[in-house]
Amino acid sequence: MSTDLNAVHRRFHELATAYSPEEERPLGGFVGLASVYVGAIGGVSLLARARGRSLPDRISPADLALLTVATHKLSRILAKDAVTSPLRAPFTSFAGNSGEGEVMEEVRGTGWQHSVGELLTCPFCLGVWVATGFAAGGVLAPRATRTAATVLTAVFGSDLLHLLYDSAKQLPQRAQPD
Repeated sequence: MSTDLNAVHRRFHELATAYSPEEERPLGGFVGLASVYVGAIGGVSLLARARGRSLPDRISPADLALLTVATHKLSRILAKDAVTSPLRAPFTSFAGNSGEGEVMEEVRGTGWQHSVGELLTCPFCLGVWVATGFAAGGVLAPRATRTAATVLTAVFGSDLLHLLYDSAKQLPQRAQPD
């Protein structure tokens, strides 16, 4: 049995080396994260079934728009906001400010630490997890999920208005007629 595991480990190492010969990539950690993701979906599915909940037949265009904007905003908050940096700190190092309350961070560590760091600093990567969380919430707690999505969408709209306001202040002032 241990010989079989050693062969699997050796083969995985060969694949990882062939995949990225110049730079070590935490493929094992990524496999672990994918396993956590799939396990979470399985757990939520079992919970939904136990509660007699099922997936909706379809999602309305309005709900899709709401969840799209909310997913974008929450992914960005988790991956980039200065106030959420304590969540990322075990996996990243501060590299500077990147404007409008956001920070730049560098992933640190190896294996799981590095894999989680890459996930937590990438709003695109987090988007999949956040959208899945919203989908699960829509099945298990639809009113609370819609309320949270509405709040995040309002924050996104507020952000846009702040940026437009700041841009308008930068416009050259027109000369006033005498």
